[in-house]
Formats: sequence, structure tokens, C-alpha cells
Amino acid sequence: MACILHLETSTHVCSVALSENGRTVFEKVSCEGPSHAALLGVFAEEAIAFARTAGRSPDAVAVSSGPGSYTGLRIGTSLAKGLCLGWGVPLIAVPTLRLMALGAIRRIGRRDGLYCAMLDARRMEVYAAIYDARLQTVRETAAEVVTPETFRPWLERDTVYFFGNGAEKCRTVITSGNALFPENVHPLAADMTLPAETAFREQAFEDLARFEPFYLKGFTATTPKNKVLGR
Repeated sequence: MACILHLETSTHVCSVALSENGRTVFEKVSCEGPSHAALLGVFAEEAIAFARTAGRSPDAVAVSSGPGSYTGLRIGTSLAKGLCLGWGVPLIAVPTLRLMALGAIRRIGRRDGLYCAMLDARRMEVYAAIYDARLQTVRETAAEVVTPETFRPWLERDTVYFFGNGAEKCRTVITSGNALFPENVHPLAADMTLPAETAFREQAFEDLARFEPFYLKGFTATTPKNKVLGR
């Protein structure tokens, strides 16, 4: 089995993990805000040092591939590519909403219902995908404005767990009795272990020269408030 370094930067949470033989052996997480540029390299260095104390070095680097924060995804991808090039190891991409669903299934501990991973895309728009308890895709990832009708077909037939930083703003819109909102479910590097190990075993690697994160929507530059106000 492989030793894999995992990087997750798709939201305000910054996390790094190291897995070996399918088990997470090191994890570092910061929920203090979007400070990936300052923290990600430090966390990765700590994980690499931990691996070296056991006489190991990563056989691959896995990165959360989006959707999510444009800047966060760029930072994670840039570091992942740099490490892969430097070490001569392959790159593995793990879809962000899928790893969120895997984490939610583990934390909730229920083997029924549907799992809707949501990331905030500003205003009432979210990036969302739906999975069953076996992590099979029920509805592919899409960007959409949430209304009372958006998830009605799934809510009419089953319990749906809505989670992620896009779910909180949907509580007042999605009012079905079948809608549940577990809190504090974030995409975490440690939850990448299983899909990354599977990808490594199947040699499902990315082309370093061509790989780009799955942004879903293009980057939109905004004008800082102090510029708008003429300061």
C-alpha cells in the first residue's frame, strides 16, 4: 500500500493529512479562516517530516480538485504539482463534494437516506451533488440557485442530509420534514484517504501538465470596498 500526502484547500478550512496502508497517520487542520498561502506549506512540511521519521516518503500527492474557492483551489493545486514534480511522484485528484459526502457518511453513521454536499457559491447559489449512503452518485455536481423546489424530487422519497458551508443558508428555504442539516461538516484532507488509495491502486493519476481544478464557474474579480467608497 502507498504513503500518500493529502492537501485540502477548497473552503476556509486548511487541512493536510498523511495516509499509509489505507490509514490516516498524520493530520493538521486549521479552521481559522482563508490563510492557506501561509499555512498549507507549513502543514505539508510537518507531514513530510513525520513520514521521514518512519523512513518513508510520499508515493503520491492527492489534492481536493473542486469545486470550491478559486484562490484556495489554486493554492492547493500549485503546491501539489510542485511536490509531484520535485519528488517524481504521481498526482491524484479527489472531487471535493465526494470527499465531503464520505466524511458526512462516516460522521453521521447512518446507512440510509441521501447525502447532499453543498459549498457556498455566494448569494443563494451553491455547488451541490447528491450521493447515497454507499457513495454512489445520485445527482451530479451542479451550480444552482436554491429554491423550495430545487431538491423536492429527492425529499419526497427519502431523508436528505444537507451539509457543508452552503447548507446553512438553505435552512430557511428547504423546509421539508425530510431535510436534516448536520453541522460542522467540512472537506478535510483525512477524508481523502480511501478514494486516494483506490486511485493509487488503479493508477488513476492526473497529467501534471494539463491538470486544472474543477472550478465549475469562472473566476470573477471584485472591487475592494475601499475602492468603491473612494478611499
